[in-house]
Amino acid sequence: MPSAPDSAALPSPLPLFPLNTVLFPDGLLGLRVFEARYLDLMSECLRNGQPFGVVCLMAGSEAGRHAAKVQMENVGVLCHLDEVDADDPGLLRVRAHASQRFRMTGTPTQRENGLWVAPAELLPPDPVRLPGPAMLQTVQALAEAIKKLQAGDRVPFAAPYRLDEAGWVANRWCELLPISLAAKQKLMELEDPVIRLSLVDGFLRDKKVVVG
Repeated sequence: MPSAPDSAALPSPLPLFPLNTVLFPDGLLGLRVFEARYLDLMSECLRNGQPFGVVCLMAGSEAGRHAAKVQMENVGVLCHLDEVDADDPGLLRVRAHASQRFRMTGTPTQRENGLWVAPAELLPPDPVRLPGPAMLQTVQALAEAIKKLQAGDRVPFAAPYRLDEAGWVANRWCELLPISLAAKQKLMELEDPVIRLSLVDGFLRDKKVVVG
């Protein structure tokens, strides 16, 4: 059984970085940061070793401070800094990794500098479940995709490659598939990793990526 999430470990309130993407647990994220509010956030995270929350934008833009136009999903994923490069003045190149999902427990608000924050609680990690025998081809297809990406020196996943975990396999496919942000959000929020993988498997078979 996965351990219970420790919401006390979350910054309170949690700083948010709304993006036009859905981040999945154990995923990788690259950012070019230039807005003052996010430059300040990266400095704070580096200084304190704390995460920030990535949430998918439903409406509005991550740039600017037009609060009335911004709508974001209620469930996101924590992100932790790995590398920060400051080669150009006023620009940071950030590489980070995702860990655990969270849910906002209150309405997001903006600080004076425009940074979004919200109270939040951690959601349980995916239970470790083996992919069922019917999913073997989908697992093998991901393994082949990783090999091809490695050959081109552009693997978008962090090792170790946990091909024996239904949740990890489903999440990595979700990052690759050309499906809507709304669909990715629903998949990310699913509590059962086997159901998530089953839905991915169905999509791959429908598109003839997996046959048999």
